[in-house]
This record gives sequence, C-alpha cells and structure tokens, in this order.
Amino acid sequence: MKTPEAKKLFTKYTNNQCSEKEIELLDTFLDSYQKENLNTTTINESKAKVWENIISKIEEEPTTNNNFSFKKYKVLTIAASITLLLVLSIVVKNFSAENSSITKKEETINIGTDKATLTLENGTTVALEKGKKYNNNNTYSSGDSLVYKHNKEIALNETTYNYLTIPNGGQFFVTLSDGTKVWLNSASKLKYPVKFKAKEPRVVELVYGEAYFDVTSSKKNKGLTFTVISKRQKIEVLGTEFNVKDYQDETTTYTTLVEGIIALNTNGNTKILKPKLQAIVNNGSSEITLKPVDVYSQISWKDGVFSFKGKTLKEITKVLSRWYDVKFVFEDKNLETTKFKGVLSKKQPIEEIINSIKSASNIESFLIKNKTIHIK
Repeated sequence: MKTPEAKKLFTKYTNNQCSEKEIELLDTFLDSYQKENLNTTTINESKAKVWENIISKIEEEPTTNNNFSFKKYKVLTIAASITLLLVLSIVVKNFSAENSSITKKEETINIGTDKATLTLENGTTVALEKGKKYNNNNTYSSGDSLVYKHNKEIALNETTYNYLTIPNGGQFFVTLSDGTKVWLNSASKLKYPVKFKAKEPRVVELVYGEAYFDVTSSKKNKGLTFTVISKRQKIEVLGTEFNVKDYQDETTTYTTLVEGIIALNTNGNTKILKPKLQAIVNNGSSEITLKPVDVYSQISWKDGVFSFKGKTLKEITKVLSRWYDVKFVFEDKNLETTKFKGVLSKKQPIEEIINSIKSASNIESFLIKNKTIHIK
C-alpha cells in the first residue's frame, strides 16, 4: 500500500468508517514503511505536516458515553510511529562521530529487551529471556512472555503466589490464569496468585514499577471483581484497561484509564475514573488529583515507543536510565528543567536517543563513560 492510500484510510478512520481489516492494512503499511525508510535522513516537511494533521484529528475525536475503544489507540500508535519517521526527522540530526558532540562510550550500552525473573511459590527462581523456553505444569514461557494455563478449577483453599521481577533494561508480558494480560515495564515487580481463590476478588499487587493491565471481565470470572494494590493505592475494576506507574524512586503514583471505569482508593479517599483521566497520588497524602491526559503518551512504552510530550530532561532521563540500565549526571543542574517533545523508538541505541534530544534542545554535549551519561 502506498502513502496516499494510507492517508485515505486515516481519513476514513477519522469519519468512523474504518473496518478492522483496514486497520490491519494500516499496521502492515507501517511495518513496510519502517523497513524501507528507517534510515532516511531527508523527508519533505509538507508531508510531515499532513501526518501531523491526521494525528491531531484522531486525538481530538470526541467519545461516546465516555468509552474509548482500544482499537483507536492501536491506530494512534501506528500514526504516532509514522510521525516518528516523518516529523521528528525535521529536528533530529543524522548521528555520526563527527557532529554528535558525544564522546564515544568505553563499553557497550545495550538496548533493553524481554527479560525477567520468575519466583515460584517454593522460592525457586527462573530466569526468563529471549531464546530460552520454560515449561511446568501450569506455566509456559516462550522467552518473551509468560502464560498461565487457564484452569476453570479456581483455587478452593490456600492461594499460592508467584512473583515476576523485571530488571533495569528489561520488559515482560504475562497472561494470568484468569486471562488478564499484564505488560510490565523496566524496574518493576508483580505479585499474583497461580490460581485465583473461589468466591473472593481477584487480587494482584504491583510491588513497584509500571504495569499496563487488560483485565478480563467479572462476567467471565463468576462475578469476581479484580483489584490491583500498589504502595499508595488500591484499584477496583470489573474489566477494563489502565496503566499504573508507581516506582520506588518516585514520590508520586500515576494511574491512567484507557477503557472502562475504575474506583481508586487511597487512605479512605475514593475517586471514580473514566477514560482519558489520570489519577495522581502523592506520597503520604490521601488526596487524589484527577486530570485529563493524552493517553497515548502514557501507554506508548508497551508498544516500543518513547512518547515525551513536554517532559523535562530530569523526567526523561529517569525513563531512559531504566530502559538502557545507565545513570545520568547533570553537570549543569539548570538543564534538568529543559523540556523536550518528541516520539522515539525504544529500539534505537542510546547514542541516537540522546543526540536526538540534544538536537532539539539547548544542551551542548554529552559524555558517556562507564555506563554513566554526563549532560553538559
């Protein structure tokens, strides 16, 4: 499919006329476009503006009954990824040793990948990683995901738990025994039952980190609700999709609702969230602040994209440090508040990422040494 045809499909989508098959065609177009154009350094600006307008239309599309379709976010992911190739190329310089103002690293800084440690109910640990399969009585891993076999026999008495721990430089996907899907970001840990207990709410704990939940409905689970507990809050759902960010080194918890309705509780205070709203809870406070957000920028991490929309360099470097397992040092503390707006691929080497940020900001140079990146 050629670019003009893709534009027509986006137009159909914005008019609610795009079928599932046509959405799949857009997805296929993206894959082929990326393969053919990922290294292109000169792109027509007017074409970029066309795609910017398409994104704007999708972002501004009104909802019905406050209910979002997740398919819309898949389309938005496709569109934003194309924007990565078209729009950001205007501000991103071609990376080279001659003009980057970056001192070459002394050792390899790896791009993050699928990896995790599974802790079984008896305390045994299993390393999960690409190319390494794992299988036991009720669990299977292909190396990039973990699946608990669906068993209609819900645990009657004792509940046993597993833990999935994601290190810096990692990410992982798990399907729980009730069919609930969970994407886990770098530096995260999830506690969950091997089987959910009968006649009791399905409960999991985000011990720390960030996770995206696609929860199976209570109707498919004998009416049992689903609860996510984290350090500062408790979330009760019937069946929905949402993102929770609650890192150990941050004092604020962010919960973003994509689809459905959830009830968020902290220290006795409860708020009801509807799609496109984010709940903010500060450490030690019972106050819950709600604000509208660009949902895609909050959940793009699970689709392999960094979406930085008006983020400060301090906020951005926290994200990058987890994915690339590096440290950042600001030689000039004033640079911490410098803002950057852009969409970047998580598959890019760290040198390309930081050079892209440098090209669109007032930063003079970076120095990479011993897995520490000094911002000057």
